Amino acid sequence: MDKAMADKPFPRLDESLLSHMPPFSKLAKNQIRTILDQASSRRYQAGVAIFDEGAEASRFYMLLDGYVRVVRITAMGEQVTSLHIPSGQLVGIAKALGRNTYPATAITATEAIVLSWPMHLWDGFVANYDGFATETYKTVGNRVGEMNNRIVEMATQQVEQRVANALLRLIHQTGRKIDIGIEIDFPITRQELSELTATTLHTVSRLLSSWEKQGIVQSKRKRITVTDPHALVVLSNA
Repeated sequence: MDKAMADKPFPRLDESLLSHMPPFSKLAKNQIRTILDQASSRRYQAGVAIFDEGAEASRFYMLLDGYVRVVRITAMGEQVTSLHIPSGQLVGIAKALGRNTYPATAITATEAIVLSWPMHLWDGFVANYDGFATETYKTVGNRVGEMNNRIVEMATQQVEQRVANALLRLIHQTGRKIDIGIEIDFPITRQELSELTATTLHTVSRLLSSWEKQGIVQSKRKRITVTDPHALVVLSNA
């Protein structure tokens, strides 16, 4: 099975598609038109790699729709999820990190629609488009900040607090209100949650089962819903 459908140019795509996204929100319509005319697009199925860790960083990407898991490969060859990225953000921005290879693998957590540009256009985007550089480096800073917070949590918090904080971050970033609470708006397994919190699958399963009995979360078929956010905040600060 192909990991993505064929490239499709977007010559007639409306400029409003990018106008609300921070890296492009300060630009005029004709500037966005120029950017779109240089882009390629792909529709990716869920669970496939957009790019691989260590590969030459030949393109950078804008996630138009869907979610992406950022995965690192350990020395033992195991995949470990380090971040989740929602739609509306740039990915594969190795140039912003001073790298010519991708530092991690990006795997679609859902079906996704992605724009991409050749990396040789990066310097021109930074030089010519107001807000592109500042918003890009703000994105880098936010992701580094999230990783630093998780390092502090792993050093100072009990596992119950870490898992509670991870769920709070996910509903803050990708939460969708439904009748019974706030649902994490993409499939996430208990294994992935254990990787995000540096604990075991058994421990995450035990905690989620306990929280379900207490009416704090519901978990089924790779979907997690927080039914009592306040109780989860209390657990995160216990």
